[in-house]
Amino acid sequence: MNQTRRSLSTIWDHFQGQLFPWLQEELGPLSKKQQHLVAVLDLAQVEAHLPYIGRVPGRPEHSRGSIAHAFVAKAVYNLTTTEALLDYLKSSKTLRRLCGWEKRQDMPSASTFSRAFAEFSASQLVERIHDCIVQTHMGEQLCCHVSRDSTTIVAREKPVKSITKTKKPAKRGRPKKGETRSKEPTRLEKQLAGMSMEEMIEDLPTACDVGTKRNSKGYKTSWTGYKLHIDAVDGGVPVSCILTSASVHDSQVAMPLAEMTYQRVTSCYDLMDAAYDASQIKQHSQSLGHVPLIDENPRTSARKAEIKEELKGRRVAGYQLAEAKRYNERSTVERVNGRLKDEFNGNMVRVRGHAKVMTHLMFGIIALTVDQLMRWIE
Repeated sequence: MNQTRRSLSTIWDHFQGQLFPWLQEELGPLSKKQQHLVAVLDLAQVEAHLPYIGRVPGRPEHSRGSIAHAFVAKAVYNLTTTEALLDYLKSSKTLRRLCGWEKRQDMPSASTFSRAFAEFSASQLVERIHDCIVQTHMGEQLCCHVSRDSTTIVAREKPVKSITKTKKPAKRGRPKKGETRSKEPTRLEKQLAGMSMEEMIEDLPTACDVGTKRNSKGYKTSWTGYKLHIDAVDGGVPVSCILTSASVHDSQVAMPLAEMTYQRVTSCYDLMDAAYDASQIKQHSQSLGHVPLIDENPRTSARKAEIKEELKGRRVAGYQLAEAKRYNERSTVERVNGRLKDEFNGNMVRVRGHAKVMTHLMFGIIALTVDQLMRWIE
């Protein structure tokens, strides 16, 4: 990570020595949030990912770059709604000018913001920006651990009705001599058989539905919405994200998420909890040249008691495996989940539909990624 630190230090020196002083001469003193916003906008380079429109007949449309800057500011300032963002922009001259508008009357209406947001969602603008940030600043570095987990995303929309598939009645009795009965492969088996990353992601359910999981106290909790699956590397930097239906099991997303991360960064260990304890996931991780460290899922009460006694014996003896020490690094992704929800709008989803929800969350992921990268050089 030394090379990454050096390149980020050069960028930060540019911020501190040139960009921030110049902005302060133009706009006045910058708060810490405003400096964070400037850093995100400088590293994101939103305009480079927007399509060139040129001259078109009729009234020229409002700058999509400025609107995208405003949505980044919404995530940085952890604002709940677009209306709150517009009020803040109108009252703060500095923030308005950082986004690209000199006067209040230059700002577009809320409906224009909504149309632009739909365009960003359809073109996957924010996902492409995050991919570029990760590959630019971490693509050539060796990351030791990749921590994988999911977090619940509560949405304000109706869940889709589950369609019950009519199962073919199974043939009773033992098969005849020489008879072979075909069994439909599971999703994990199909993924391991050679599906591409795009095919794996396309095969995952993405509609809003109801998810259920067991919390830390052992009680079942349910929510309506989605589930965001995140890969985070050392330093708390999220490098890959996939949004699925709330009912999708974590293990179904492990392979496409691992493929996405493999294309962006080089890593050594894959850290996952017991939800990912499957032979196909371990085999896929090893095929990428990684070492899978997955918490065992005791599928029988006898094995559960055996694991409990084994852990107790290690504590009494003061003995800890090297793999267990490395596995403790998995808390990195849990801190990423917490920061996304508490500080970057992850708990305030007010849009509907998979594409728009993903865009909303990815604005927060971009702000979080840049913040974590800048923390490396503090």
